[in-house]
Amino acid sequence: MNKLIGSNIILLSVLFFWVSGCHEADKKGPDNEAVLNRPQFAPLTDSIKRFPDNAELYFRRAEKLSQNNLTDIATADYKKSWDLKPDILTGMHYASNLGINSQLDEEIQLLLDCIKKFPSENGFKRLLGETYIDAGRTKEALGIYDEAIKTDSLNFEAWYEKGRVLEQSRDTAGAILAFKKAYTLQPIPMYAMELAHVYAESKNPLAVQICDRVLQYDSAHELTDAFFIKGIYYSNTKQYKPAAIQFDSCIKRDWKFTEAYIEKGIAFFKQHEYDTALSTFRMAATVSNTEPDSYFWIGRCLEAKNNKPMAAEYYQRAVELDRNFVEAKEALKRVGG
Repeated sequence: MNKLIGSNIILLSVLFFWVSGCHEADKKGPDNEAVLNRPQFAPLTDSIKRFPDNAELYFRRAEKLSQNNLTDIATADYKKSWDLKPDILTGMHYASNLGINSQLDEEIQLLLDCIKKFPSENGFKRLLGETYIDAGRTKEALGIYDEAIKTDSLNFEAWYEKGRVLEQSRDTAGAILAFKKAYTLQPIPMYAMELAHVYAESKNPLAVQICDRVLQYDSAHELTDAFFIKGIYYSNTKQYKPAAIQFDSCIKRDWKFTEAYIEKGIAFFKQHEYDTALSTFRMAATVSNTEPDSYFWIGRCLEAKNNKPMAAEYYQRAVELDRNFVEAKEALKRVGG
């Protein structure tokens, strides 16, 4: 399910540090120097040389660098701006930028500092919880949300985020309780779908009921997740034909929904309908040619049809796209690739 942070945080990027005035050239590599003197950045760079203690100038240049995907430079400008003038807006941008660059330890330390400086700004706490999750520090993440709930038991965002952590920790019962609480406090489709997804994975028919309820209010006929989750439930309970119907409903509303093709193909594969499954997985690979699961399952179909040389090619493709794809690596060995 999609990861969401309940605050208006702009995710930006990157690494470079202006030390000060005349010593800056010694601290930058030639590539960074050239970038900062490009026409779109040169006015700000010139202004920074004249006013090296102006925090706003560094912030503005960091934003412009980030907008141009120059994430190897913008981080340092955010840092300089923060050092000169630590305010809420700069802290949010700087922390989010560190997250984009996977500098999680640095982001956590910054967010802890931000929380001390601005204890009433809940956005920092929410972002810290997200960062703890990304860093695999679930205990600390739960501590953030438990503290928020202790302060305000009606904090639906904290209940929702706690549910996400518990789901990732495979605490199904705890996740269900947290998502139910969030949905009760704030009955929006996103929370309903999270709850339904946990039910579907645990083979609980309540998943279907929740999805049907959400679809009743989908007057625009735009939602796809409800059909997908129903498909997951039916597939998990070995009701493959109705599962395929639900995945088809997803695809009719969003033909680029790669996961729906893959799950539909798996449903056919489990019924030993290898030709139908194969064509479905090929369609998934057409829709998104960078999804390793598509190639893995094409390989599974070819292997089931005893075409091991061709299966090996697709397993290899899956591994090339995802070096940590353990199942694909094992399959590749199995077929002699």
